[in-house]
Amino acid sequence: MPQYILVLDEGTTSTRAMLFDAQGVFHGSAQEELTQHYPQSGWVEHDPAEIWDKTLACARSAIEQAGGADHIACIGITNQRETVVAWDKSTGESLHNAIVWQDRRTADFCEKLRAAGHEGNVQRRTGLLLDPYFSGTKMRWMIDQVEQVHTAAASGRLAFGTIESWLIHKLTNGGKHISDASNASRTMLMALDGTQFDPELCELLGVPHSALPEVVDMAGALAETAPDLFGRAIPITGMVGDQQAATIGQACLAPGETKATYGTGAFVLTNQGTEIPQSGNRLLSTVLTQIDGERSYAIEGSVFVAGSLVQWLRDSLGIVEAAAQTEELARSISDSGGVIIVPALSGLGAPHWRAEARGIISGLSFASGKAQIARAALESMAHQTQDLAEAFAADGTGWETLRIDGGMAANDWMAQDLADILNVPVERPEFVETTALGAAMLAATGMGMHKDLATAAAAMRGQLIRFEPKMDGDVRDQRLARWRTALSAA
Repeated sequence: MPQYILVLDEGTTSTRAMLFDAQGVFHGSAQEELTQHYPQSGWVEHDPAEIWDKTLACARSAIEQAGGADHIACIGITNQRETVVAWDKSTGESLHNAIVWQDRRTADFCEKLRAAGHEGNVQRRTGLLLDPYFSGTKMRWMIDQVEQVHTAAASGRLAFGTIESWLIHKLTNGGKHISDASNASRTMLMALDGTQFDPELCELLGVPHSALPEVVDMAGALAETAPDLFGRAIPITGMVGDQQAATIGQACLAPGETKATYGTGAFVLTNQGTEIPQSGNRLLSTVLTQIDGERSYAIEGSVFVAGSLVQWLRDSLGIVEAAAQTEELARSISDSGGVIIVPALSGLGAPHWRAEARGIISGLSFASGKAQIARAALESMAHQTQDLAEAFAADGTGWETLRIDGGMAANDWMAQDLADILNVPVERPEFVETTALGAAMLAATGMGMHKDLATAAAAMRGQLIRFEPKMDGDVRDQRLARWRTALSAA
């Protein structure tokens, strides 16, 4: 009887359920878009009930494609990492819209903590900087600003969790309140050398320790679904934040190996092995894997706007009808005509960390049209990645090769432009959805289908396509000079 791994891939703009076998072969999926809520400038929210309803519908559809629950060996979960849900432990219902990782509403609180001199200690202990991106300050905002959350906290009924915790809560009918180490390391509430959430960090941010989940491994017998959801209890054997999942899916399992995922945002991780890294160039340190209590770590650079820029060109400006048209437009001209886009639509992430920055389109003339703007949008991916490359190199972790994935990575023109601007070879797997594949590798390992991640990666990772640098050095330097000028204005 076929035994499939069901991956629940909870993204920013959609939720998906995907089927893999133990050799990494993709067998089907179901997908639903998630509604984006923007109550104010810089605020981004999701409806937790919608997330659950659509995840459940997608899971049931994929299970039906597999031939029923008896054909599902195990479940792996991967998710947008810093998005926060608050719910009532007694009713199991959410108390407010989820605050999404892109949300900037806690910028003032972060600045107060920074002004009080806390950033150095926070970075040393958690590997993170004081920025609204991370989960902990979002939790504090809910307690301060949402009456239902405040009341639940006062009465001990409050539960906080990132998206994997919310899904586990619903999948187990309230039986489990857990978070895996990769997601927990993004809250600003767990020290990198600690096994659970840290009481001192909770006190600093004003988050009740009792509201937080138990921190667990990323693979193993983590939980089981409630039997009534799918017809039988299915083991949940893998849980991982999306960027760590993609790093695993790209088989970056040895120190120095680096991947970049181009989805809603862009995220670069370099494996740093078992020693806790410290960045001197405003990059992040994070848990990469934790299995059987043993951890490995990564250095990370996070760019807030990547694929969401193309979505904005499509939905708000009407420059393209579909994302794939950007490649056609980029190829239709020899250069962007001097047009540069700094896509700081929700501030600037690493290595700048400027929450107040806003997007800029510069170099416009009457010769500028859809093609120039579309090409400049794609070029901004390489420009932002080059900023990260310089920071990684300054930290002593320069890239020899970059492995790319995510929805935007399917764009051949962008992949070549990355190789040209970074001046390193770029590798792309034939199957670019490595976030889901990494979750499948973890779940397969946790289920005993493979003895360890290295074995899973060897069995499940597919063929690669390689892009070599071709751009003249002077052209590259001119592009980056224009980028830096525009960036300084943002």
